Amino acid sequence: MGGNAEMAQQKAWPKKGAALPGWVRELWKSKSLYIMILPGLLYYLIFKYMPMYGVIISFKDYNFGEGLLASPWADPWYKHFLQFMESPYFTQIIGNTLIISVYKIVFGMVPPIILALLFNECRLRRFRNLIQTLSYMPHFLSWVIIYGMSVAFLSQTQGIINRWIVEAGHQTVPFLNSTEWFRTVLIGTDIWKDLGWGAIVYMAAMGAIDPTLYEAARVDGAGRFRMIWFITLPGIRSVIVMLLILKLGHIMDAGFEQIFIMYNVNVYAVSDIIDTWVFRTGLEQMNFGLAGAVGLFKSLIGLVLVVGSNQLAKRWEEGIW
Repeated sequence: MGGNAEMAQQKAWPKKGAALPGWVRELWKSKSLYIMILPGLLYYLIFKYMPMYGVIISFKDYNFGEGLLASPWADPWYKHFLQFMESPYFTQIIGNTLIISVYKIVFGMVPPIILALLFNECRLRRFRNLIQTLSYMPHFLSWVIIYGMSVAFLSQTQGIINRWIVEAGHQTVPFLNSTEWFRTVLIGTDIWKDLGWGAIVYMAAMGAIDPTLYEAARVDGAGRFRMIWFITLPGIRSVIVMLLILKLGHIMDAGFEQIFIMYNVNVYAVSDIIDTWVFRTGLEQMNFGLAGAVGLFKSLIGLVLVVGSNQLAKRWEEGIW
């Protein structure tokens, strides 16, 4: 009788852990992985999501003494957006922002891919490692240092390149003070700075390509260029699409730090972007409502571009989500 009672009790009570939902058991099974990503999740929660309540500053006449929540609402609520759009420089700064960003995307996407292909095809390991290290070192330089190097090379009076031009019997070129050359300098220095760093991503994607594909192509008589065109490039196509979508999301960020350090009054017409205008008009004059409104405006445009480009990419290739 006692044995039957124990058996009935065991049947009545569920086994240990059986009452837990499936997602809890899966979470516990991979607990070490979730602990590893916890610092990253906390970073985005604290510094990206929690401050989002500050978006309301775009619709308020912010006052230091009263604080964010107690400051009066702007009248009308779109006052700061209207101030930005009615600015006489609105068309100019929007145009400069889009032009510089598009130039950086168009001319900055291809060089890292070409460099990664060259590294992938190089069979001299020591030479490849040396060149790869030298190529991504500029990524760790600040724009202040890069501007100093640009002055040393491109200065109209003491620059090395202009000295060569004068010795060749020509007039000096104002690379840093000319509206004709300044955007070229911006794009060129941006490509040089991130060339090697961008190639690392593509090299990692190339490392995931099945090597048997190359062996089969070699047996069929395919040369290096055919293997690159029909195996390597299709193998990294998804990475190229993903990076392009991410870049489109930042199309309204033309590079504030770079431009703010390198531009001057002579090139405002071709280099003054949204961020530099907001810094001068919004932050220096302590018009935080205007600065917040422009930031929200940029974020909404970036959101639309990311979602739209991702949906478009799904027609030819897998999107990000």
